[in-house]
Amino acid sequence: MRIGLLTEGGYPYATGEARLWCDRLVRGLPQHEFELYALSRSAEQERARIPLPEHVTHVRTAPLWAPADDGRTYSRRERRRFADCFKELVHGICAGAPDPFAAGLYGLAGLAREQGGLYAALRSESAVRALEAACRAPGASRTVQAAHVADLLEFVDELECMLRPLSLDWYEEDARGEGLGAVDVCHAAAGGVAALPGLLAKRFFGVPLLVTEYGVQLRAHYLSHLGAVRGEEPRPAVRALLAAFHLRLASEIYAQADFLTPGNAHARRWQERCGATRDRLRTVYPGMEADRFATVGESADRGDPDTLVWVGRVEPAKDLIALLHAFAEVRRAEPRARLRIFATAADPGYLADCRSLAAQLFPDEAADSVSAGENPVAFEEIGGPEAPSAAEAYGSGRVVVLSSVIEGFPLTLAEAMLCGRATVSTDVGAVCEVIGGTGLVVPPRNPRALAEACLSLLGDAERAERLGAAARARALELFTVEQNVAAFQEIYLRLLAKGSQRPDGGGIPFARPPEARVPGHWTSPTWAKPAPDPTSEAAV
Repeated sequence: MRIGLLTEGGYPYATGEARLWCDRLVRGLPQHEFELYALSRSAEQERARIPLPEHVTHVRTAPLWAPADDGRTYSRRERRRFADCFKELVHGICAGAPDPFAAGLYGLAGLAREQGGLYAALRSESAVRALEAACRAPGASRTVQAAHVADLLEFVDELECMLRPLSLDWYEEDARGEGLGAVDVCHAAAGGVAALPGLLAKRFFGVPLLVTEYGVQLRAHYLSHLGAVRGEEPRPAVRALLAAFHLRLASEIYAQADFLTPGNAHARRWQERCGATRDRLRTVYPGMEADRFATVGESADRGDPDTLVWVGRVEPAKDLIALLHAFAEVRRAEPRARLRIFATAADPGYLADCRSLAAQLFPDEAADSVSAGENPVAFEEIGGPEAPSAAEAYGSGRVVVLSSVIEGFPLTLAEAMLCGRATVSTDVGAVCEVIGGTGLVVPPRNPRALAEACLSLLGDAERAERLGAAARARALELFTVEQNVAAFQEIYLRLLAKGSQRPDGGGIPFARPPEARVPGHWTSPTWAKPAPDPTSEAAV
């Protein structure tokens, strides 16, 4: 089977979990051919490609960050056609109308497929005027109606980048048999812009589309624009237009995808609210390498009984400020308690604030008058001499804490469970779904509740050990690479058996045999012709 894997800013370039699960999936299915179609976010990213297995037949990359002017200009008839399609697209964005948005999107894709790139047309004065008319039309929100010229120009600039997949040469099958139009299944490793090439391959060639979201792209967009766009405070009109575009695109992807695999029930609810039907949804949890945590998880050593452990990226969403205040209450009740914070990455400003607060709340302590003082809160990095690996970081204490106010699928929590550690977590995102009753859950932004839960486990070693064992058993059942790969193997076969809307295959699985892609005289379509009737004159 040929799988076209679609990514944006991830595999095979970026590091992190988004890259890891794709790599584990590809390496776990060596019986299939994978073709990678990657949208990159920076030049630095493209220079750091990871080694790929042999059954990845080729990789094609398109930048979303570099200028994409191909010098193509349209004739008068083409400009008129572009104007009609673009008016429908922006009307769908501004008025929240799905049908005009889809018609405009596919109309622009058809124009780009026939006539070339859209770069000049999307940045033209006529495009800005069409957007302005849509913003002023009835049905648009008051924020959008108040858009100024600078807002329109900024949004058109962003829109051109997001619509670049429409102008790519990825779709038509080339002389080597490569192209999204020739694969058996398109698998988008994320929603949003990453799934746009798969949407077009389904539209023009009938290729089945599978969309996996471990973090909902629409939700991630909403959260990112609570802060800043390009490092600056976003204009309200631009923020509203971008949000409307991503909502319409997500709804179209969910409506057209043959199958959707959210990574948790939290992501599934987002997809259902945006139009995905339950018969096309199946939750597939991320696959994690359980062997990395086996030594700690199976060890009789349960870690320092007085130590709390936190692991993750140090940023405001993780709410380490609340954790430090909670630990202050823990210290008042249990003076021997320690808190070890292991940073996998950090927002420098927020990390400095956390260090400053820890110094204020917890003065350095010394065992006697001649010893150096030591703070009960330690800020460390995984890879240091005391914690060479993530497993050893989790294993250094009895209880692992998660204090976030925003979470999708909490990977650090699943890793702690694989290490057999009892956990205390805030009730956000998919935390309750992951824990499944094997840890304590408290409301977010509630340091007192967090402190009480930590104290209850620090003071009851038997209960902490029992919860840790149950957590490890649950993680081994649900969150391993093996279950993840097996689930996608089954879904690929299901999509292939369902058939496609290809004009050449008629929806019949394996209607086009693999040897048809091998150069030579046997590539002629004689294999598709019926055998002659032996009683006919031609046979004689």
